[in-house]
Amino acid sequence: MAGSFQLRVVAMVVGAMVLIVGGDVAGRMLTAAGFSQFSVAWARFALAAVVLAPLCGLEKGELRLLLKPALIFRACLIAGGIASILTALKTEQLATVFGGFFVGPIISYALSGLVLKERVTLPRTVLLLVSFGGVLLVVKPGFGMTPGLGFALLAGMFHGSYLVATRWLAGSYRPRFLLFSQLVIGSVVLAPLAIAPVPAVTPQLLGLIVVSALGSAVGNLLLVLANRAAEASVIAPLIYSQIIVATIFGFLFFGEWPDAIALLGLVIIIASGAGSIWVVGRARPVAKVSLPDV
Repeated sequence: MAGSFQLRVVAMVVGAMVLIVGGDVAGRMLTAAGFSQFSVAWARFALAAVVLAPLCGLEKGELRLLLKPALIFRACLIAGGIASILTALKTEQLATVFGGFFVGPIISYALSGLVLKERVTLPRTVLLLVSFGGVLLVVKPGFGMTPGLGFALLAGMFHGSYLVATRWLAGSYRPRFLLFSQLVIGSVVLAPLAIAPVPAVTPQLLGLIVVSALGSAVGNLLLVLANRAAEASVIAPLIYSQIIVATIFGFLFFGEWPDAIALLGLVIIIASGAGSIWVVGRARPVAKVSLPDV
């Protein structure tokens, strides 16, 4: 049963990564069509909030909770992360952006130990430091690092903090309400930045907006469910599957392939992530836990 539970957690996180990267692919296509990154980010939050609101099962009195500082803080983290990664994708390849973004699991792991008092082990710490070396090969600080890759690093910092905030709050709120709160608050926070000229909205662009919004929203709901069922320090290594998805999608949709140094960095990041998963599995069996109600 523990193995079955572990597989379900892995499936949720990997599925979330596919959906989130797919949403970012659609977002990149929208910015290439003339939308600002802030307009795309706002549309992603606002449309998902409207579409998913009837499915979130809002209960009496829950709307007042949207003013809770902790929920506002968490929503600002994910809004900042999405705006930053869309900014990076305007000028950089998909795979290299996600390579820089992978400072996120390091931030998540460190904060989960410092803030949530979750277990920190020497093998996983060493592997994450190796992963950070891979990130440095991708972004090349001081040796060709561009502003776009700087925004990729910033997106990773936001997202790593968001994962820990999600774990922190997951036991106090329903997953569907947590998703709804980040969508509503995020759309409010991004609204002033989203005021900009927009191109004519064709059916194709409307479809990309829907894919961008729902891919991100459903992916993040899966992350909420996973974080409620398992420790953030367990979830963090699984996020590394995102870089494989980003590399595949970058090649399929944009014909991109990382240069030799960046590719070496990506391989190091993936290898250290796989090592982290192996270390977690050897350290202790996953306890039998029921997945949460939504």
